[in-house]
This record gives sequence, C-alpha cells and structure tokens, in this order.
Amino acid sequence: MNKFFNDPNNFVPEMCEGLVMANPDTLSYVPEFNMVYRKDMPSDDKVSIIQGSGSGHEPAHVMAVGRGMLDAACPGNVFAAPPVDFCYECIKRTNGPKGVLFIVNNYQGDRMAWEMAEEMALAEGINVKGIMVDDDVSVKDSTHTIGRRGVAGNFFVIKALGAASENGADLDALVTLGKKVNDNVRSMGVALTSCTPPAKGSPIFDISDGEMEMGVGIHGEPGRRRDTLKSADDIVTELFTNVADDLPFQKGDRVALMINGLGGTPISELYILYRKAAQLAEERGLVVVRNYVNEYCTSLEMAGASLTLLKLDEEIEALLDAPAEVPIRVF
Repeated sequence: MNKFFNDPNNFVPEMCEGLVMANPDTLSYVPEFNMVYRKDMPSDDKVSIIQGSGSGHEPAHVMAVGRGMLDAACPGNVFAAPPVDFCYECIKRTNGPKGVLFIVNNYQGDRMAWEMAEEMALAEGINVKGIMVDDDVSVKDSTHTIGRRGVAGNFFVIKALGAASENGADLDALVTLGKKVNDNVRSMGVALTSCTPPAKGSPIFDISDGEMEMGVGIHGEPGRRRDTLKSADDIVTELFTNVADDLPFQKGDRVALMINGLGGTPISELYILYRKAAQLAEERGLVVVRNYVNEYCTSLEMAGASLTLLKLDEEIEALLDAPAEVPIRVF
C-alpha cells in the first residue's frame, strides 16, 4: 500500500487539520468531532446547511464548506458514517435563530446517525430538519443502503441549498427545494479499479485488468454486473442511457451535466467521457446549460467515473449560477 499517511487512525483528523491550516481565514476545526465549519457561522440571518458522511469521497464534503455551500461538515472514518455525537454536536454548534438543515446520503449508517442526532437536537428545542439524497440509478438496494444510494448528485443539492440559504430562505422552503433538486437529479457510475482504505491496507474488492464494475457504489459496493472493459464511448452510452431514461429526461429539457472522477482517473479521460455524453445529450434534444468535469465525490484512488444529469428550472438554474467560495482552488 503506497499512500501518504502516518497512523491510519489519524488519517481523517490530519486531513481535516491540514485543510483548516490551509484556509485559516475562513475555516475552523473541532478535533474531537472532526467538525470543519465556517468561521462566520452560525449566523442570525441564514439557516445553517450541514452534512457528514464517511471520508474517502473528497472533496465531498469537508472541502465543500464555504460561503454559498455547506456551513459545516463532520466526516466519519474512511467509508464509515460519522458517529451520532459528531452529528449532534455539528447541529448544536451551527444552530442559529433560523435553524439547521442537514443533508444525508442514503446509506444506512449515515441515516441512522443523523436521525438519532436529529431526535436529540429536537428534544433540546433546536429547529432542525433533514433531507435525503438518493440519485444513483444503478441498483435499488446495495450492501450499505435500503433504496437508492446518494452519490455525486449530492453536490447539486448542496449548491442549491447553500445559495438559497444565503438568499434568506427559511427552513421549510429549503427542505422543499432540497427535495425538488433530489427528485430531478440522476447518476450512475463505473469502476475500472478498486481502492485501498488506509486502515484496511488492501483493496476493498478485487477486479482484474480488462474488467469493469458497471454501476459501482462509491464505497466499492457491487454494481449491476462485472463485465469486460468496453470503449469509452460504449461505457458513456450505457451510463447516459440509464440516467436519462430514469426520470425520464425529455427533448427540450435544460440540464446540468456532470462527469465526476472517482479519484484515480486522469482529467484527460474525464473529458473523453464528457465528449460522448455531450453528443448524446444533443442527440436527445437536451440543452446542456451547465457542465461539470472534475472530481466531486470520489472513492479514494479508484479509477472510474460517474455521470450525473440534473433537470433545471429557473429557480435551480439561478441557484447554480450564484457565487460560492470553497477551499477547492484551481489557481
């Protein structure tokens, strides 16, 4: 296992500490709860938007903490849900007069932790509500979920809610908005290699050269099938068809199109995938208004990618265009 780390047990805390040290003017860190939060939160003027899931999916979600996106995140260990006390403290410490909204991806551990934390916070009189993301069309149930998984489409939920919160939307309006974005976003992924969590020290699943896992989950959960590796165009065609047929998307729809790398895919390959996805969108009569080609929700160093389509309306489109300030810098 060739990785940069010290003690595997300190992998996530040291990552969070390094993130905050690199952004001292905007971020703070609470080590005992792995909580990264905006220095200017909580605010009297906005609902706090928070999230916590397993680590290993960076930049989701700690690197999406910033103005116009998340106000705090409390990651668990690699591919493990955050403990209940992490979630509870994150709710408490970001609570302001307008309340708190948490986003949870549809994994059993994440849901259990956040739902228990929500009950504890409500018992203290905190105004808190949550929404669930389940954009993955690959499988209905998997190793970690009951129902569809929450994957890269989560970023569109964060972006819309973060922007609407900055605009002063109240908690109930944000819950409605979050559900609308989730209802209109679909994703599917494919893996070409496995990945190695530092604490495990070996690949999380076995896959041979010349094979691919179609419909893989972001924790290495099995997808629809193991198959021989196909051409990039054939892979994208299968991903796009399954995603576009699921809503379904219709001719004339304005959409956002995302090609998300899973951690070990060169950006050049992601643009090869985007090329075909854009062609397929045009053939269907979809209008690609916004495109996203990068790593948004990864699986450590897994080689692979996912494709996400979001159906837009005037409200969602305006929120995607709103400014955001997060630690992910290009220059």
